[in-house]
Amino acid sequence: MYHNFFKRLFDFFFALIGLVVLSPLILLCILILMPATQGNPFFLQRRPGKEGKIFTILKFKTMNDSRDDHGHLLPDTERITKIGGLMRKASLDELLQLVNVLKGDMSIVGPRPLLIEYLPLYNNIQAQRHDVRPGITGWAQVHGRNTISWQQKFEYDVWYIHNISLKTDLIIILKTIKKVLGSEGISASPDITMEKFRGTDP
Repeated sequence: MYHNFFKRLFDFFFALIGLVVLSPLILLCILILMPATQGNPFFLQRRPGKEGKIFTILKFKTMNDSRDDHGHLLPDTERITKIGGLMRKASLDELLQLVNVLKGDMSIVGPRPLLIEYLPLYNNIQAQRHDVRPGITGWAQVHGRNTISWQQKFEYDVWYIHNISLKTDLIIILKTIKKVLGSEGISASPDITMEKFRGTDP
């Protein structure tokens, strides 16, 4: 009952209240990011959601678009801005995803939406992460986020799929708040993002 009906209601009202309460902070983030992002503080990217349906995720832009002589984007470590690094550390770059939750693209809690290019790389068990809406936070995020392996991340995601309940969601939200306040598990290094997923050996 919770999974099929009340979770969506919970998501909608949580996101609505969150956007109202956090609107001054969101506006402040926009104003702070404007100079470092050439006037465009928003990062939009197509990601796979529930059942692989593609949607556009909203985030604050934490990296610039610097490229090498061949037109290729420089590594993340060279493109992340100083203010972007601070926002990632505080997880402020994820605030705009409350809009995705309000629209029904995402949930407050669920497996993180990863890149479209990963879709053909999942095995049958890993692909279960698309049985539900992706989330702003999830069971994997409160167990290490970018500091755990892809295998561990997918195991946590699948565990969540089989254990969805109001109690589980509330536990994850409380753990997330604790980790954000403590800046835990953002990445192995403040300036390094996780390596790309390249599939699991059979």
